[in-house]
Formats: sequence, C-alpha cells, structure tokens
Amino acid sequence: MLIGSRRSRVYLLASILIGALMLPATLLAATAAATPEFGFPRDLASYEALPEDASLLDVLRSRAQSEPFNVVATLIFFAAITHTFLAPVFLRFSHRIAERHAARMRQSGKRDEVSFWAEVFHFFGEIEAIFGIWVVPLLVAITFYKGWPAARDYLSHGLNFTEPMFVVVIMTMAASRPILRLSEQALSVAAGIGRGTPAAWWLSILTLGPLLGSFITEPAAMTICALLLAEKFYSLRPSPTFAYATLGVLFVNVSVGGTLTHFAAPPVLMIASKWGWDLSHMLTTFGWKAAIGVALANIVYFLCFRREFRAMASGQSGASAPPDRRRVPVWITVMHILFLAWTVVNNHYPVLFIGGFLFYLAFVLATEHEQDEVKLRPALLVGFFLAGLVVHGGLQAWWIEPVLTELGETPLYFGAMALTAFNDNAAITYLASLVPSFSTAMQYAVVAGAVVGGGLTVIANAPNPAGQSILSKFFPGGVSPLKLFLGAAIPTAIMAAVFLLL
Repeated sequence: MLIGSRRSRVYLLASILIGALMLPATLLAATAAATPEFGFPRDLASYEALPEDASLLDVLRSRAQSEPFNVVATLIFFAAITHTFLAPVFLRFSHRIAERHAARMRQSGKRDEVSFWAEVFHFFGEIEAIFGIWVVPLLVAITFYKGWPAARDYLSHGLNFTEPMFVVVIMTMAASRPILRLSEQALSVAAGIGRGTPAAWWLSILTLGPLLGSFITEPAAMTICALLLAEKFYSLRPSPTFAYATLGVLFVNVSVGGTLTHFAAPPVLMIASKWGWDLSHMLTTFGWKAAIGVALANIVYFLCFRREFRAMASGQSGASAPPDRRRVPVWITVMHILFLAWTVVNNHYPVLFIGGFLFYLAFVLATEHEQDEVKLRPALLVGFFLAGLVVHGGLQAWWIEPVLTELGETPLYFGAMALTAFNDNAAITYLASLVPSFSTAMQYAVVAGAVVGGGLTVIANAPNPAGQSILSKFFPGGVSPLKLFLGAAIPTAIMAAVFLLL
C-alpha cells in the first residue's frame, strides 16, 4: 500500500510548518478573545428581521454589521478559491526549484536528497490540498474573534464530515481491479458496437458511466469513468483542447447522471427526504432529462472532434500498454460488489461503512495475488479537499440563503447554477431546504440549477476532485480552472437548455 511515501512525509512537514507559523497568533487570540454572544456559527433565525421591501444588499449589509466575522470568513473562502486558479503557478515554481536543486545535487555528486521547498510549493499547488490549507487561517480568525473553544467545537461538533469519509472509502473500492475489470467488461459490450475504437470507448464511458452513478453513487462512477478514460482515451495523447473538453463533459455528465435516483447524487440526498422526493419523482422529473442531456452533450463533442478521433484510431497501436487486466475469479468480484453495496447502502453511517472498509482491506490482503496495489493517497487527498470545503462552506450561509430567497423561479435556476461554481452543489440545495417559502417549481429550479452547474469547476460537485486527481497526470502543470470551465461550458449550456425547456 502507498502509505508513508517520501512526498507524504514532506506534505506532513509542510503542514506542521504552517501550524508553527500560526501558533503564536492563535495563542494570543485565544487569550484575548471574548465569549461570543451567539452560538457559532450563528443561526440564521437570530439575525434581525428586516421589512419585506428590504433589498438583498440591505440584508447582507445588516448581517455583516451584526456579525462582522461573516465578512472575514467569506474573504478567506474566496481567497481559497483564488488560490485554486493560481495552483499551476505554484506547480511551475516547484518544478523550477526542483530542477535547480537536482542540478546542484549532480554537481556535488549526491543523488538521493529531495528539495524541501520544491515539495512545499508542490503541496501548495495541489488543488486537493488548497481548501485544507486555508482552514488554518480560518481557524486563526475564528479563534481571534470567538475564542478557541468556538473554533474547536465548530470542527468537532458543528460540521458533518460523513461525505468526505464516504468518498475516500468508495473511491478506493471503485478503483480495485475486480470492479474495474467488471466495469470494463460491461462497457466493452457497448464499445464493441463501434469495434472498440477510441471514439466507441469514449462514447460508452461518458454515456453509460455517469448514468451508472445513479445506482453506485456519483463518486464511484467518477472513479471508474476517470480510470477507464485514462486507459482508453488519455493514453492516446489527445490535443489539449480535446483533453479539457473531455474532462469538462465528464464532470457535467456525472453531476446530472446521478439524478435518476434519490440516493446517489449529494445535492439530491440533501433534500430528498425533506421534500418527499422518491425514486418515481426523480425518474419522471429529472432522470429522463439527464439521460437526454448526457446523450446530446456527447454527440456534440463527438461531432466537434470526429477528425481527431480518426487520427487517434490510426495511431492507437503506438499507445502505451494497458494495465494488467487478468481474469479475476468470480467469487472475488462478488465479494467486492458486496463490499461496494454495503458502503452505498450505509453511506450515512460512518461507523458501518468505515468498519466495512477495514474488513475490505483485510480481504484485499488475503487475496493480494488477484488485486492491484491499494493506492490510498488519491482518495485521501480528495477527502481532504472535501473536508476543507465543508469547513469553509459551513460559514457561507449568511449570504447564500438570502441570495436564493430573493430570486424568482428562472433567476433561481441560473443563480443556483452560478453559485454552484463557487461552492459544492450539495451545500446549495441544503441551504435551499431551509427556506420555508419554496414552491414545487422553485424546488425544481434550485436542484436542477445545482446539478447542471456541477461541472464548471473542481469544487462544484463532490466527485469532481476524484476525477481530477486521477487524470491530472495528463495535464502538464496541473488542471487549469479556466480551461476546465471552458471545456465544461458547452455541455453545461446543453444541460441548462434541456432541464429548462423540456
């Protein structure tokens, strides 16, 4: 298993360094901070009620004046978002430092020493680590304004980290050899209709894979799709434009592909029980539209890049050899399916799915000759990303809730789509569930907008970091947020039209 690698140790040292730099300020703030008048984070009902004709700006100004820390938390949150756009800059700087360090090592005759600062800047360039990094200054700010007990209790009792833990477990299981082999065999039936060409595999993975997320959960579908795309598509070295277009349509399709059921997509899970949405409602209201949207988005990009598909097919023989896909005994595959099913069914109960994960790891060790190496690092980084997003997102309700409340049905649809690009779509729908005045049409608008906008950025949908973590090696210098946005813009526009007009 990949635990305790040299890079992991450097990341740990970097985290300790950040903590050491922040410790004096934290201790000083803890000594000076006063006991907060309200609980933390402040309940939305505790803010002063304004007249019905008060504007959105009046509401935000009143809440900011009543609780100045709101502005601080939001500024730190947007600083973290800005950092994600600057991640490639940190990576390039890391590479320059590493190259200069390697040159010095060659001149001195040394070979094994690693550049500490190159690894530190590489850590700051890891998109999956960014929101976790910015939790440190956020905790310092909470401690300064509210005292250390408020910061401690906010992390320990005020937040729910079930989703990040679930994603770590399901992502690790979905990346196993038996599950990948089974998924590949299932998709090969559809790809075989197109004679197994790159275009046939591309269409099969991006059409059936995201819709499969409605049954095995979106994080599992994202993991399987990304791993198969890495082998069947990205290994053939598509052009940068095509690479980003594929990443964009993958994110968008997975975001809407989980809406055939009421238990697989995080933004739907947040409101399904409260609004009484069951399987029948999801299929008749969202599911068939999602299937049409996925098909249309894929067809449009297929037609746009059909010439490149032909060039890739002609050069397919020069691609790198695929990973080992030896036949896996049926009973081992069945056991993996059972572990996966246990995790999906108990995805709200960490004690159960984490306990099951420990049994799963024991089973993998007992059948090691039929397994691939368990790579925990990508899943842990994705979990770290989501946990950081949960910490920051829990302090943004003061401005997101009035924005959602002030919008009409159609503006709410596009507003939810835009807000999703800057916050996890599950957080958007959760805040919408707190608004008592939402009609059935407005409920549809906010959920549809949240899932449609789930592919525009890495932070827009919980499974996106998993896909980026798996495929980032095919994007020199890391995934560019702007290019990802552009790659996802066309499929997002298609989905927006489908969910709005049909």
